[in-house]
Amino acid sequence: MPAYEDLNEAERLLREAFPDGATVDLTGRADAERTVRATVLKALLLGGRDGSPAGAGALRLTGARITGQLDLAGARVEHELRLERCELEQQVLLRGASLRSTGFVGCRIPGLDGWLVTVDGNLFFQDSVIDGRLTLTRAHVIGELRLSGARLTATELLDGRPADPALAPATWALWAGGLELDGGCFARTGFTARGGLRLVGARFNGGLFMEGALIDNAGGDALTGDDLTASTMVLADGFTARGAIRLPGAAVRSRLSLAGAVLDGGGTALDAGRLHAGELLLTPAARPKGNVDLHEAQVAVLCDNEVSWPADSRLDGLAYTSLQDAAPRPAPVARRLAWLAGLPGYSPQPYEQLAAWYRRTGDDEAARQVLLAKQRRRRRTLHPLGRAWGGLLDVTVGYGYRPWQAGIWLLGLAVLGTAAFSTGSPAAVQSEQRAPFSPLVYTLDLLLPIGGFGQRTAWYWTGLHQWLGYGLIAAGWLLTTALLAGMSRSLTRQ
Repeated sequence: MPAYEDLNEAERLLREAFPDGATVDLTGRADAERTVRATVLKALLLGGRDGSPAGAGALRLTGARITGQLDLAGARVEHELRLERCELEQQVLLRGASLRSTGFVGCRIPGLDGWLVTVDGNLFFQDSVIDGRLTLTRAHVIGELRLSGARLTATELLDGRPADPALAPATWALWAGGLELDGGCFARTGFTARGGLRLVGARFNGGLFMEGALIDNAGGDALTGDDLTASTMVLADGFTARGAIRLPGAAVRSRLSLAGAVLDGGGTALDAGRLHAGELLLTPAARPKGNVDLHEAQVAVLCDNEVSWPADSRLDGLAYTSLQDAAPRPAPVARRLAWLAGLPGYSPQPYEQLAAWYRRTGDDEAARQVLLAKQRRRRRTLHPLGRAWGGLLDVTVGYGYRPWQAGIWLLGLAVLGTAAFSTGSPAAVQSEQRAPFSPLVYTLDLLLPIGGFGQRTAWYWTGLHQWLGYGLIAAGWLLTTALLAGMSRSLTRQ
């Protein structure tokens, strides 16, 4: 600790207030009268004041201009640190330090390096402006991390000077891979970041809450959270991401909410492949700009709305136990089918997953509609002969999901045959006793390949009636074959 006579007035006030943890407020003073050297702060935090026991006292300073670099790298600090509305001249170094509760509230800081820092308490940055990267790689915070109202700016450097933010490409504003929080992380309304948030492998045991936050990293990643784990993750209520949100392999035990969010990712709006979540609320304020990728994701409850899914969504392998609609009324089957029809390429799993959901809710008719749509989508991927056979199965029996269509065809052909065979007179095959001719029974005898009513063997026609009879026989075989094939496919696959 510098000698008392070497301290300026502000530093002497701080030294006297330290043992009791009283706040020294220098707000409104001239720059010279509110200047405090960073070395004095460090000396107080590491040595306390002469005669004060370890852990006693706290450094609470408001409205100061702090010169020099606050370097606590590798240090073990036994006192609370709280700076409020202070201006720091240089980047703060907390790399590898062990701290008690630490707060930079409403401060202006040219970056902070907290790699491997341990905080036995809370870490606050609310309402602060950080004009450089905030690094919390593999940091461990026992309490909460508060960033609400904070503004993070990370820009490329040109000749050692910050580039014009409007021209320089954004990088990472928050670099916090491996961060572990026992409490919650609150970066709510007022939090803005120019540059992405890198949270790869981070653990938010108390949840991540970013309602109303803005992340601007257009052309890059707004938030990267590969293998992130969280109890709850709320990116909602006006949360805006200009850049991709990437959460591949993330695990959210309770709820991942994007309700009312604005996702402007360009090429990719949301990449959450292999996500595990208890509940996924994908109900943004507007249709995401960029694709939504949920391949191989597993969620217990999936809630969406009319604007959840851009045309190039990827859902193959997505599994959900319950599907809910954000609107008061459940989404009609037609809207769900339009959702799947908009997916690029053909994959059977999304259709089968949706059909399974309808069956669990007892809506078997909706399930059949979904499976029929799946077969129609698949047909477009087949060779011409396969498409022709599929078309026949579709119009005759609906691929086995609408067997009553075969009855309609039989009824129509029976009416046609009865009307045609009611005109003219057939010739008898033999002159002995035989059943009288019946146009309806004769038509049914031609249409039904199995069994017989004796009419087809007793009477015959020539000319156009004869060709009509051949056509009815062929139609009967086609209908029967299609019915058996469709029913077999329906039973074996479902």
